[in-house]
Amino acid sequence: MSVIGLTRAVIVVDMINDFVYGKFGSERARGIIPSISRLLETARTKGYLIIFTRDAHKTDDPEMKIWGEHAMKGTSGSEVIPDLNIQKGDHVIEKSTYSSFFNTELDSVLKRHSVDEVIIVGVTTDICVRHTAADAFFRGYKIIIPKECVQTISDEIQEKALDEMRRLYRAEIWDLERVIA
Repeated sequence: MSVIGLTRAVIVVDMINDFVYGKFGSERARGIIPSISRLLETARTKGYLIIFTRDAHKTDDPEMKIWGEHAMKGTSGSEVIPDLNIQKGDHVIEKSTYSSFFNTELDSVLKRHSVDEVIIVGVTTDICVRHTAADAFFRGYKIIIPKECVQTISDEIQEKALDEMRRLYRAEIWDLERVIA
């Protein structure tokens, strides 16, 4: 759908069992589920493209050396949480590193749908959301981050990550109400 000349997509990053309820799950991650659900409901009504990206690791992925085993390919830990209700027509893209773009079909899916503006939500703000925003910027996408729809381990890290995305990648940090208006 075109909004002020732009075609939008929502990219939901790593809202998976291991990062919400499992090994790295937290109350902070669970706390953004209602906001993301509201955004998805509005986005579907407006005809936006919906894409879920999810970690799906192999044992030899470089991240295993840093974080240990998590979100292993083929396990329930790498599945998108059922709370977000994936629907027919939504895309689910597996990734093996921080960025949702690196070695995935994300960019080609966005191009195929003539998307030029991405709304990025999910966890964690300072790692996978940030790297996804960086790669979106490098590919020429306009970026919106609804601040109620991203989260990380502390308020301080959250604010720093949002500020860095604003400064480095020209991401617009909006209130959810502005995004869904």
